[in-house]
Amino acid sequence: MGRVGSCFDNAVAESWFATLKTEIGTTIWDTREQARADVFAFIQRYNRNRRHSTLDYLTPEEAELRYRHELPLAA
Repeated sequence: MGRVGSCFDNAVAESWFATLKTEIGTTIWDTREQARADVFAFIQRYNRNRRHSTLDYLTPEEAELRYRHELPLAA
C-alpha cells in the first residue's frame, strides 16, 4: 500500500470493486436483503474461483491456505 495520494494506493480494492460493478451491474433490488445476498454470493464465487495476479495467480482461498501452511508453529 502506498502513501496517501499515491496512484498505487488501494489499487487492489479498486480493482475488486470494478469487478463487482461489472458482474452485478446496475441491478436494482427490491430489498436490502436481496442486494446483500447477491453481494455475498459474488464474494463467495470470487474468493473460491478467481485467480489473481497479485497472489501469483492463485485464488484467495488457495493463497490463504498456502500462507497458513507456511507459518511456523508456535512453541
